[in-house]
Amino acid sequence: MSDPDLSSPLIQRQPEVVISIHDNGEEDYNHPSAGQQNQPPRVPRHDHLNPPFGFLSDAEPPPTTVDPFRNDTPGVSGLYEAIKIVICLPIALLRLVIFGASLAVGYVATKLALAGWKDKHNPMPRWRCRIMWVTRICTRCILFSFGYHWIRRKGKPARRDIAPIVVSNHVSFIEPIFFFYELSPTIVASESHDSLPFVGTIIRAMQVIYVNRFSQESRKNAVHEIKRKASSDRFPRLLLFPEGTTTNGKVLISFQLGAFIPGYPIQPVVVRYPHVHFDQSWGNISLLMLMFRMFTQFHNFMEVEYLPVIYPSDTQKQNAVRLSQKTSHAIATSLNVVQTSHSYGDLMLLNRATELKLENPSNYMVEMAKVASLFHISSLEAVRYLDTFSSMNPDSSGRVTLHDFLRVLRLKPCTLSKGIFGFIDVEKAGSITFRQFLFASAHVSAQPLFQQTCELAFSHCDADGDGFISIQELGDALKLTIPNSNKDEIQGMYILLDEDKDQRISKDDFLSCLRRNPLLIAVFSPILSPT
Repeated sequence: MSDPDLSSPLIQRQPEVVISIHDNGEEDYNHPSAGQQNQPPRVPRHDHLNPPFGFLSDAEPPPTTVDPFRNDTPGVSGLYEAIKIVICLPIALLRLVIFGASLAVGYVATKLALAGWKDKHNPMPRWRCRIMWVTRICTRCILFSFGYHWIRRKGKPARRDIAPIVVSNHVSFIEPIFFFYELSPTIVASESHDSLPFVGTIIRAMQVIYVNRFSQESRKNAVHEIKRKASSDRFPRLLLFPEGTTTNGKVLISFQLGAFIPGYPIQPVVVRYPHVHFDQSWGNISLLMLMFRMFTQFHNFMEVEYLPVIYPSDTQKQNAVRLSQKTSHAIATSLNVVQTSHSYGDLMLLNRATELKLENPSNYMVEMAKVASLFHISSLEAVRYLDTFSSMNPDSSGRVTLHDFLRVLRLKPCTLSKGIFGFIDVEKAGSITFRQFLFASAHVSAQPLFQQTCELAFSHCDADGDGFISIQELGDALKLTIPNSNKDEIQGMYILLDEDKDQRISKDDFLSCLRRNPLLIAVFSPILSPT
């Protein structure tokens, strides 16, 4: 079948193929992910260790070496690519003119469609939607300017009343442009997108649902809006990229559950970018460089496959995790890629490691979806742990030695401090990775009695009960765990615990420091032991 062009209908109807998924109790019971919502996750036992934490005895799952955010061609390499860029430079200038003109016309049309429209809670009136057709045609011209002269399609979009929600893998900034042209959906986007020049105006016209991924209240409101708009045929269908960020397309990372919580039928869509010399994924490459490389290609290939609609059973309508797993499996199978537990949190760690100028930043990804599930820590907390770990001077392989570990935690070499390090160093390699440090720290802080233990430790250290720990009181407490500590070593620990640097350790200082460095709770364990 020939590829559609500007004169072809955007959506051609055909009989829908529907997959109805039925739960099999026995099969789901044996599935490795069954019951994850209601049962605590299990990690392999680590019974042979004798750590300084009486409540710790679990080991970390093995890490993955996959980097889902790495672009294979971030720069120009090879004679062929160099010659091609030189040849295509005149073409690139023409394409740039088409891009600029299309963006300007689309922006003006969108401003006209939005002029005077204040009732954003209800669907956009039809006459305004007709004006947006001009913007949709302009987006197809933008795709053309980027070298997507034709786009191969497989399958057809289901009718809106059949599948009100569409989900897709996310590789580049091209997919939102394509889907706006093809489907004109309502999208879910970060609040930061609203301030982007041109783009912010256009996505407002798409009746965007804004979400702050770091705010639980914002995520809850977004899910409510998704359900409200999906339930009404008056609104456009909804488009979500459940991975939450772009990847290189070689794996499928963990899905956020926002698209699946409402329990509506889902149509998965797979987007591919076949290539030999130029990886079109938006990974470790700047937006300007990626656009330049697109402008200087003879043609960029893109394939879009609409998969059969996934109808959740009554059970799965109440279980977003299972519906998400079925959908991600369908997309991963079509892409012929593996699924990993990476998430947007790993991209945050990758970017933070780059900002800190750590060698091989990909060493600091930990598959945050798995970590969050095991220990209920946020991506922001993981980034704070990375800040602490980076101060330990990791080497090029991302490993930290005992000396640097003790230096940052203000500990002297002794039986206790070596025991803390030995607990983290499950490989007995004499050095630790960030993943090991994060798992150990997060596991300690996730213990049910951690907060209570920290408060009790403060009370024991505050011998005179004045609400502050003096350096003399700290020295007396440390004598029980780190004998023969000199004044400089006690002073170092005192400075570390004094979070606000006001020359005294309040309860807030003490608790805040232990939340940032939960492994230090072992230092105060003997004073909490019954005599």
